[in-house]
Amino acid sequence: MLDSVSMPNRIDEHKHEFQSALDHYQQELKGMRTGRANAALVEGIRIEAYGQSMDLKSNASVTIPDNKTIQIEPWDKSLVKDIEKALIDANLGMMPNVAGTVIRLVMPPMNEENRKNMVKLVNQREEHAKITIRNIREQIKNTIQNDEKAKEISEDEKRRELEKLDKLVSEWNAKIEKITADKEEEIMTV
Repeated sequence: MLDSVSMPNRIDEHKHEFQSALDHYQQELKGMRTGRANAALVEGIRIEAYGQSMDLKSNASVTIPDNKTIQIEPWDKSLVKDIEKALIDANLGMMPNVAGTVIRLVMPPMNEENRKNMVKLVNQREEHAKITIRNIREQIKNTIQNDEKAKEISEDEKRRELEKLDKLVSEWNAKIEKITADKEEEIMTV
């Protein structure tokens, strides 16, 4: 049996996975419409440029001149039509307005029903994030239980590790809930 000093810490080995799940959730929320212009709505859109699929942000500058407008200026002026097509295909709920080499997207006002639907979508994504956290928890729990079965840790150490794991999962879930509450408030703010 390993002593607790040399025993690998199974929880610490997986902390990066918890952070990765949280980062992914935050990134998903950045791309959601809130009624205010946000560059994250378009930066990840894929365009066909130079015979390959590329991110919009790799081919153009995306700026927010006011809180209702997203402005896109391609670095290569020959990509204007390709970017316009990609924006239409992305079905953002806004039509691109091309003026020379500048493309503008004007955010339509969100009504109460749209805001409520967005909150539902945020809640669905929150649940997916929590499921990811639970899956990571199960992996760690199984590893700890296998360590105990293999006599690498004692039953008391297993119990302590599982309690520590449950506390950590609660902390990560609380972070997800805080992010969700902030996003809901942002969506519902007129």
